[in-house]
Amino acid sequence: MNRNVNYVVKAGVIAALYVVLVMVFSFSSFGPIQFRIAEALTILPYFTSAAIPGVFVGCLIANIVGGAVIWDIIFGSLATLLAAYLSYKLRKKAWLVTVPPILINTIVVGFLLKLAYGIPDGLLVLMGGVLMGELVSVFGIGMILLNALKPVSKFIVDKE
Repeated sequence: MNRNVNYVVKAGVIAALYVVLVMVFSFSSFGPIQFRIAEALTILPYFTSAAIPGVFVGCLIANIVGGAVIWDIIFGSLATLLAAYLSYKLRKKAWLVTVPPILINTIVVGFLLKLAYGIPDGLLVLMGGVLMGELVSVFGIGMILLNALKPVSKFIVDKE
């Protein structure tokens, strides 16, 4: 298969998975206490650079379909893009790929909940809620996913 086609297919599948996971678990994907199961997919830059646009586009579409405000659609999705890029750069150590999505989303989504949605809770409380959700989904579920995919990684790893 052509390398470009392979890249686009991987990115598209990741984006679609992200959207489906957010929508299926929409009851916990939005709001002041967020637990997005789809955030487990942010470990995928460990395997392939196609995960960078994949999780970004998935987050963008999920935020639009989920009814997020414009600031969340823009800045929440850009936070995911930056986190995916940094995770890819840190892929030499598996556990490090979890750090950018956890930290960036804790800060950005915490501010978005306060400023864009006007949630009256304190900023640190909102960030704490996001942090808890990110720790469970990215570090907890994400690391389980990473280790589960290692045996079949020859099908998804970038050929460098």
